[in-house]
Amino acid sequence: MSKDTLNLSEKPQVLADLIATQPGAVVSRVLLNKPTGTITLFAFDEGEGLSEHTSPYNALVQILDGEAHIFIDSVEHVVSAGSILMLPANAPHMLQAKVAFKMLLTMIREKKEA
Repeated sequence: MSKDTLNLSEKPQVLADLIATQPGAVVSRVLLNKPTGTITLFAFDEGEGLSEHTSPYNALVQILDGEAHIFIDSVEHVVSAGSILMLPANAPHMLQAKVAFKMLLTMIREKKEA
């Protein structure tokens, strides 16, 4: 097992159980970190969030638990367990947890042409 991959057993796991919400905090846990992309779990306490930022890569958000408001280019999207949402590359986005909230973020990095 490489150091850039979380050592998960070969049995099925419940994603939401791999990370815990902490009072007044945003918690993250990297499941996979490769040159081609990352898979990261996040847990947000109620009222916590991420300030507006951009990423040079597309990212897919999968909502595992709770509810949040995700803003993309100032457009509000209410997301809850079972939802997915694409965060387009270079688009300003931010997140605010309405209740305790967990999500999986998958970012795929594009290979640059030589």
